[in-house]
Amino acid sequence: MKLNERSLAFYATCDSPADNAGFLYKRGERHTAYHRRWFVLKGNMLFYFEERESREPVGVIVLEGCTVELCDSAEEFAFAIRFGGTKSRTYVLAAESQAAMEAWVKSLSRASFDYMRLVVRELEKQLEEMRWGPAGGCGGCRPLPGSWKPKPSGSERSPERLLALPTVLPKENGCAVWNNAPGADRPPDTSSCGGYDSEGNPRPPPLPPRRRASSSEAGSAVVAAAESPSIFCRLHEQYGQEVARLRQDWLERRRGPRP
Repeated sequence: MKLNERSLAFYATCDSPADNAGFLYKRGERHTAYHRRWFVLKGNMLFYFEERESREPVGVIVLEGCTVELCDSAEEFAFAIRFGGTKSRTYVLAAESQAAMEAWVKSLSRASFDYMRLVVRELEKQLEEMRWGPAGGCGGCRPLPGSWKPKPSGSERSPERLLALPTVLPKENGCAVWNNAPGADRPPDTSSCGGYDSEGNPRPPPLPPRRRASSSEAGSAVVAAAESPSIFCRLHEQYGQEVARLRQDWLERRRGPRP
C-alpha cells in the first residue's frame, strides 16, 4: 500500500473527531522494552506519537485484515494486534487500566471496513425481516433475491388491491403516457402479490363508473387507463354515443316544446 506521508500527518493532526485517543505502552519490534506513546484512532488507521503535543506521528497501523486479542505479557492489561501471514508483524500494546484496555480492544475490533460491512449486512437482514415478516408483505410471499422491496405504508395492502394512478399523468408529445407515470419505472414484484401480471407488466386500474361528479367531488380529476386499443375503441364509441344523446337533448330544449 502506498501512503502519502504529508496527507497522513495532516489527517492525524487535523480537527476531525477521533474514535479513540489515549496513552498506551507499545512494545518495540526488536527490543522487548515498552515505550509510552500517545495513540489516536481515526477510522481504520491507528496513529501513535511520541508525545501528546507532537506535530507528526511516529507511525501508523492500518487496521485491515487483523485481529485484536488479549495476550500474556510482562505488562499488565496487554493486548495484541495480529495480522495474517507468516512475515506480518504483531503489535503488542498495554493499557493503564482494565477499563482502558477494554475500551481500546472494542474500538480497535470495530475499526476495520470488514466489520462495517458485516454490520451493514446484518442491518439489511433485519430491515428485510421487518418488511417481510408475518405482519408485512402480502400473503406470506417472499421476494426474489435482488428484487424491488416496496415499503408498506398505512394499512396492510391486500393482494387484490391495484396500484393507484396519479391524479395527473405526465404527457409525451401531448399524449398521456402510462409508463412515464411516477413509480412506473420501479422493478416489478415478481412474486405475483402486487398489481402486476404474469409477465411483470403493471396492470391498469379498473375503469371508473360513468356518473356525474357530486358537489363534494368537484375539482377532483378522474383518471382512466386503457389496457388495449380495443378497449379504447369501445370507450370512444360509448362516450361518443353519450355525447351525441346529450347534444340531441340540448338541441331539443333549445327549439322549445313542439306545438
